[in-house]
Amino acid sequence: MLSAIGSFIIMILAIYLLAIITDEYFIESLDEIAKLWKLPNNVAGASLMAMGSSMPELSIALITLVRAGGTHGDVGIANIVGSAVFNILIITGASALVRPASISWKVILRDCVIYTISTLMLLGIFLDGQVTIIESVALLVLYVIYIIILFQWNRLFPEEIIDEDVIEIIEREMEHTHKNGSLLHRINDGVSIGFGFLTGPPRKSYARAFIMSVLLIAGLSYLLVENALIFAQAIGVPPLLIGLTILAGGSSVPDLIASLLVSKEGKGDMAITNAVGSNIFDIAIGLGFPWLLVLLIGGENIHVGRDGLFESTVVLLGTVVILFVFTMTGKKLSRLEGAILVASYVVYVAWVWFSTT
Repeated sequence: MLSAIGSFIIMILAIYLLAIITDEYFIESLDEIAKLWKLPNNVAGASLMAMGSSMPELSIALITLVRAGGTHGDVGIANIVGSAVFNILIITGASALVRPASISWKVILRDCVIYTISTLMLLGIFLDGQVTIIESVALLVLYVIYIIILFQWNRLFPEEIIDEDVIEIIEREMEHTHKNGSLLHRINDGVSIGFGFLTGPPRKSYARAFIMSVLLIAGLSYLLVENALIFAQAIGVPPLLIGLTILAGGSSVPDLIASLLVSKEGKGDMAITNAVGSNIFDIAIGLGFPWLLVLLIGGENIHVGRDGLFESTVVLLGTVVILFVFTMTGKKLSRLEGAILVASYVVYVAWVWFSTT
């Protein structure tokens, strides 16, 4: 019992620290890099910003693949699949509850098509139970194609380029909420100052902040994985289950916070596209890159289990269909539809727990 409580507390602490280092240092340093490279907002959002908000998932996937010879590699995969379900059902649903979001059908069609392709590719990999170099490269190529499409999108549909930086919206909201001087915000400020000694100002020392943030995220992700395995053993459940639920929800906290803040500003469309774009990054890069790296070093195919993962990926495919239908009806995601998405996630988690244990 003590090991379960202790590991759970460490997991919560690691998730909390991951949210701070990702939001306040890693993403901000990436925003400066995007400005330096003069990337269009939607390209930066789907590439550098997606990498920022998805860095915990990428780190967890890589750590579980190399830890103990990849014995718990499926936990990293489960984290990404579970995070993808969380992003679609909770992030977009909660964003709509905060404020109904209008979105262009062209944008949602673009992202949902690529997302559906990436999910179908993942299902194909799970069918034969192993990952090959060709399959991992194919996922990376898909993401390159997605970025190229985004660049061309700016030329074909210039009226749909986002004219306000998502980072500026988040910063403005964070500054407003910090003024109330609550105990939580004072704790957050203290933790941020501590990280600041290591990273430096992320807007000025963006290269240093980027490197240190990557190292800190990797270290915290390792701590999270180790304690997730201890927690799973202590309460007698499969580690895969913890990856699909607790790790998935925890590693998606930065995305959730950012999405709720921009939704409050009436930019719910940005929250929806960020959720879908992050999912594309998670599957294509978050799995494709670690798989390719391990395959190039080890030279053998990676075996992936089907229990729980295949079924959850089918659910994942269903969530994008639901989101597409909701956003296409009236070109808006209403509060009612948002509530349905959130309720669907509750049903999903209950199903995962009862079917796995």
